[in-house]
Parts: sequence; structure tokens; C-alpha cells
Amino acid sequence: MDYTRLGRTGLEISRLCLGCMSYGIPNRGAHAWTLPEEESRPFIRKALDLGINFFDTANVYSDGSSEEIVGRALKDFAKRDDIVLATKVFQRMRPGPNGAGLSRKAILSEIDASLKRLGTDYVDLYQIHRFDPATPIEETMEALNDVVRAGKARYIGASSMYAWQFAKALAVSERHGFARFVSMQNYVNLLYREEEREMLPLCRSEGIGVIPWSPLARGRLTRDWDAATARAETDEFGKTLYAKTAEADRKVVEAVAKVAAGRGVPRAQVALAWVLQKAEVSAPIVGATKPAHLDDAVAALSLKLTPEEIATLEAPYVPHAVVGFS
Repeated sequence: MDYTRLGRTGLEISRLCLGCMSYGIPNRGAHAWTLPEEESRPFIRKALDLGINFFDTANVYSDGSSEEIVGRALKDFAKRDDIVLATKVFQRMRPGPNGAGLSRKAILSEIDASLKRLGTDYVDLYQIHRFDPATPIEETMEALNDVVRAGKARYIGASSMYAWQFAKALAVSERHGFARFVSMQNYVNLLYREEEREMLPLCRSEGIGVIPWSPLARGRLTRDWDAATARAETDEFGKTLYAKTAEADRKVVEAVAKVAAGRGVPRAQVALAWVLQKAEVSAPIVGATKPAHLDDAVAALSLKLTPEEIATLEAPYVPHAVVGFS
């Protein structure tokens, strides 16, 4: 396993982060395809055995059960100081007022709830899952600062939003002396490259670590375009990401297949290697519901694409409408 620093921090993370949205009670929350606890634990253990020390979940994943499963597994399989544990806040956790968002009330309530489910006194990285236009950014940043000062989080990060929103948050932190975002978890893969326009240059300039979600486009880059999976059939959010660009996206998938065949490796390795070779990227977030998923992810670390292969992969891309912020 390779390791790097997260942005300009001293925090050492594996070059792969295990995304834990796949682990949760299937009848809780919005993801019926998740793996229950006994099926999830072997993947968490294998990730640790492979040298992965970075684990990402969220309060909303499977209605909190992802945090519960991940927390118990890491407690059983690893020493707390050896892992980097990340979770997120913003999405709705209960009906009615104050059940979602980034108000001071919501943040201070949800960090305690997450820590309880995870079975730990602190998380290493506490991230806002999305930007909250209904709450002043000053209120959000002050509440996150208080979470850090209370020792409940070591660092704070953000996820998909417009670059101007992220820049505003960084400016608020600088102006008031608040804890500063150290990472951006955004949507970056061969099927969606719009982040290359503004967000990635901003992160490079500001020393922000980038930890892309869905680097394999929810598996679409790993198989033929028309191939069906249980997740693809039930993933309503995923369907919204690709609905309007199917023909162009199909050509990208075919390019991945061509490069993979030329190298004699699975498509997943090629698609992930492309993300890993981006200078701004610290650690892509990979999901794993089959043992080969982790094997391919680790193998991608040593697969260095040539400039000609990168050009082949990128050539079919067309501009996309901005997605992934909801």
C-alpha cells in the first residue's frame, strides 16, 4: 500500500479509502443493495490487511447502520490510533424541523450521534455532505470549529458543491480563525470531469486534499454499458447522474475496455488508475462488495497509464451538465 498526506496536513492516509456506503442494514435507509453486518465485516478486515487505513462513511448511510457496522468492525480488527475514520453530516436523519442541514443545532447534535454509533470519542475527518444554502456559512464554520476544539474531530472536510461556495467557506475560516477544510470529497471519474474546470484547480492552489467519490462511476466503467446489476437497477440517485449523456458515456466505457484489453487487466484498474494519476487526488474512495473489487483497487496503484492511453480514455468525453450536488 502507498501512503500520502491529506492535502497540506500532516495526516497520513492510504492512497485508497474504503467507502462504507455499501455496508448497512438493507431495509434501513435508501440503499436496498447494501451488505448486512456479517457480510460486510470480511471486506473491512481485508481492507485493513491490504494496508488501507482510511475509512469513509456518513450518518445518513443506511439510516446510521453503516456507522454502527463500521465502528464495531474497526474496534474488533484494528487499533483506533492506526486508522483514519471519516464521516459526514447534512442529509436528513429524521422528519421535521432541524432533522437535516448544517445549522449549529444540527451539527452539534449529529456529531454526538455519529460518535455514539461509531463507538469512538472522535473522528479523524468530519465532512459536510453537501453545501447548505439555508444556513449562513459563518454559522456552519463556527459550529465545525467548535467540534474540532472540543476534540470530537481532528480535521474537517467538505463534499460536492460549487467552487465559489467552497472558496467562500475557506475565506470565512481565514477571516475568523476557524478550523479550515482540509479535503474535498467530490465526484471525479472518466464519465464526469466537470470538476477539472474550477474545483480541482482551486484545491491545488489551496493545498486541499481531494478524495473523489464514485471513481468508477458506480461501476459503469467496469462493465459493458448495457450490463445490468442489482445496484444499478435500484440506485435512483445513480440514474440521475448519467441520464442525459448516455451515448457519449458509452464511448468512454468502450475506450476503457480498449485500453484494458491492450494491457490485459480488468477495466476497473484502468479507470481507477486514471483517477489516481491526477496530481490533485489524495485517495479515491472505492466501494467493495466482492473480493476482486479490493484486489483491483490495489493493483491500480501500480498501473501507470501512458500519455497515449490517457488521451484514448479522455478523447470521447463531452461537457456534462453539473450533477452530484443534491
